Amino acid sequence: MLPGGAAAWASAAEGPKRLIVVLLRGAVDGLNVVVPYGESAYYEARPTIAIDRPGTDQGALALDGYFGLHPALAGLHPLWNDKKLAFVHAAGSPDPTRSHFDAQLFIENGTPGQSTTRDGWMNRLLAGLPPPHGPTDAVSIGPTLPQILKGSLPAANLSLGSDTGRQLPIDRPEISRAFDRLYAGNDPLSEAYRQGRAARAELIDDLASEMRQADNGAPLPTGFPAQALRLAHLLGRDRRIRLAFVSLGGWDTHVNQGKSKGQLANRLQPLGDGLAALAKGLGKDWDDTVVAVLSEFGRTVRENGNGGTDHGHGNVVWVMGGSVRGGRVYGDWPGLAKARLYQGRDLAVTTDYRAILATILERHLGLGDHQLEQVFPGAPQAPSNVAEMLAV
Repeated sequence: MLPGGAAAWASAAEGPKRLIVVLLRGAVDGLNVVVPYGESAYYEARPTIAIDRPGTDQGALALDGYFGLHPALAGLHPLWNDKKLAFVHAAGSPDPTRSHFDAQLFIENGTPGQSTTRDGWMNRLLAGLPPPHGPTDAVSIGPTLPQILKGSLPAANLSLGSDTGRQLPIDRPEISRAFDRLYAGNDPLSEAYRQGRAARAELIDDLASEMRQADNGAPLPTGFPAQALRLAHLLGRDRRIRLAFVSLGGWDTHVNQGKSKGQLANRLQPLGDGLAALAKGLGKDWDDTVVAVLSEFGRTVRENGNGGTDHGHGNVVWVMGGSVRGGRVYGDWPGLAKARLYQGRDLAVTTDYRAILATILERHLGLGDHQLEQVFPGAPQAPSNVAEMLAV
């Protein structure tokens, strides 16, 4: 473990070390994202939705001779070839729940099986980073602050859609003055209100210039690729932002999931294109950024009678960035033989998601043992091959 965070943290002039977390809410089918095409059991269990082997029409994009990438993620394949994209397969939460609500809570609070944890692990992470701590150190892309960023330290939330920066009722002078008078005290609620107002004002100001540069007044493209590019521009303008969080829905594919084309592919393509746009848009800041993509749990190995998959267990975690030793599928692959499946139906979890994130916090953000324990109490250490995923 590294001895502490402050020495490892880059100065503002050099560029801050940053972490971006993308949560795919609804449980993405990791077996069709990173496809174990080298295993016949995969094709036996999925006669209509399995992704064909590399070299066939609309087949998987070859990764390492055993695993392939869903063809809808072609926009990310160059990052794999550049060894800046890695995957950890058979990863996830050790908690057995198949409830979206509970599983997402455990992913966000960082304490699987414990629903009483009130703060989120990214807020606890803020406390482990060198001060000063301001209201724009951590930003959530969305209309409300998620559990992962709730806690004792301030964090901001901001929509990056086409309505970014639109005036809210509280922005009207007569309303804002009334609220300012109401929350003028020194109590925690008043302080939180003022921090939130300051964070929104700072972020809107940072974005205003970029939003005016739309080509000849034409609207920006919709969806995640546009949001990701705006996030890249925001990070480039505001050097105070250290952490960012994005959540995307629509991954609960019980019916008509599709294979190389269809419902899942239609969600994966903008996700992959958006992540590629983020990497390109960050420019030199990409070298100081790590992006982790995860979901609350995986899906069943066997397809159901509706051409979809049901709630499962093990999944795949994506890790990309300038310091990532990519071009590899990490983790302990248990296989899809019946005897190796979790509860006889799911990919087993052999790598705890907290161990993957802790590796990023240690090797990329410079946290020491005590700080890691504060963020992920009781989390297991990462397997040796997962610990190698990031350069120190």
